[in-house]
Amino acid sequence: MLVLVVDSSTPAVTAALAEVTADGVALRAHRCTVDARAHGELLAPQVEAVLADVGARPADLGAIVAGLGPGPFTGLRVGLVTAATMGQVLGIPTYGVCSLDGIGHPTATPATAAPGTESGPVAPGGAPAGRATAGVGRVLVAADARRKEVYWAVYDENGQRIAGPAVDAPMVAADQARELAATVAAGDGAHRYADVLGLPLRVEPRYPDAAALVTLAAERIRAGAPGEALTPLYLRRPDAVAATSRKSVLA
Repeated sequence: MLVLVVDSSTPAVTAALAEVTADGVALRAHRCTVDARAHGELLAPQVEAVLADVGARPADLGAIVAGLGPGPFTGLRVGLVTAATMGQVLGIPTYGVCSLDGIGHPTATPATAAPGTESGPVAPGGAPAGRATAGVGRVLVAADARRKEVYWAVYDENGQRIAGPAVDAPMVAADQARELAATVAAGDGAHRYADVLGLPLRVEPRYPDAAALVTLAAERIRAGAPGEALTPLYLRRPDAVAATSRKSVLA
């Protein structure tokens, strides 16, 4: 089954196509561009590009996987609205995955593009999603949440989330990571606040990995599970809220 993967929860805008079979998961095409201000402009063309890379049409898709965040309001909505709209129009199921899980999952994916770049078709046969790196210890995943905070979660040696997701100051995330015996940190937030977190850095993936996202949804896809509502993990109250009282305009 051909599956579209999208994520816009971080500055990395990602679209990919994966083949999900009974034997495993393989990436067929991939695009990733790091630009925190252009989610809306980048994602739709990247979806079109990955379809063109393999000579597929939207009607060839069997499912869509989307990163649910946590992430900033505007960027995160782009990916979820795109996925939900395509799923509804095409009549195919959509599945959500916590975007931090796409960083903490113990896989190494050679098709992932370096920050600021794009990649195209994956080599014939596809890049296998799932060269396990389990056993490296517990991992603190931290994504930059702005406002001097991070979205964070902690994963065990097998990539299972054991704490989070949450949004806190880096020092709070560091304290939680120490309590949970994390031995390494990953994600763009971990790089930005490395001095505060005080853990060795795992260089890649720095952003949610498309292969990991689809791998995490693969069991549901193979089982033909009903599609899910793509509920964003904002973790914060919006900056703009409706007024709770009326303001007098009289002198």
